[in-house]
Amino acid sequence: MKKIIISLVVIVAWSWATVAFASKDLEIQGKKLVSEKPAFTLILPSEFHSVHSFSHENPGESSVTRVHFFVKTKGKQVEEMFIIQISDRTNPAAGPIAVPPLKPYTEKRMYLKDKMKKGNLVIDYLIQLMAWNSDAPSLQPIVKKGIVIPSHWALQGQFLFVYQGEHAVSIRYSKDISAFGLKISEEGKDWEKESISGNEKRTYETFQKTFMGMINSIQIKNL
Repeated sequence: MKKIIISLVVIVAWSWATVAFASKDLEIQGKKLVSEKPAFTLILPSEFHSVHSFSHENPGESSVTRVHFFVKTKGKQVEEMFIIQISDRTNPAAGPIAVPPLKPYTEKRMYLKDKMKKGNLVIDYLIQLMAWNSDAPSLQPIVKKGIVIPSHWALQGQFLFVYQGEHAVSIRYSKDISAFGLKISEEGKDWEKESISGNEKRTYETFQKTFMGMINSIQIKNL
């Protein structure tokens, strides 16, 4: 059977024909995220509140994807953003779900890309510097609620895994670099692998420790 390749790694401007939903199979309890399908939990770096969720069908991929946006704000401005996408296979005859590997935006800047095994589960992860774009079509549901997404550099961690060929889970966590409380350069060259140092390096290492703590906290059920 041919594998279903799920495009989870890039959030694109899906058709506004997608269906908004109030999901009962995923919730945040304080800093704990609980998913019922697939069944797993993880501990988040901060307390987030939900700002938008919807689902959309992927007929060509024989799947349906559920998307949840969560933010932590200071006033009305986003400091941290957490996005989870879960794709569920809808046609067992189409073959197991698969996902393409994560890739950095640029090889020049400091990044960490690796894999981790938790039992039989393989988690692919990536940490890198990126830029928030408040004009991105996929973020307009957040902007329209009066929440400000600053056009700042942010550190982003992504990880994804496939659960028994039935579900693909993709998570993105990002944090405004100015929220670390240090004087940080906004010049991309200061974040390059060959030159990163000082507060930029300390900020990167702090974010890496936080993000890896979130991955290590994952508890998978029924695996």
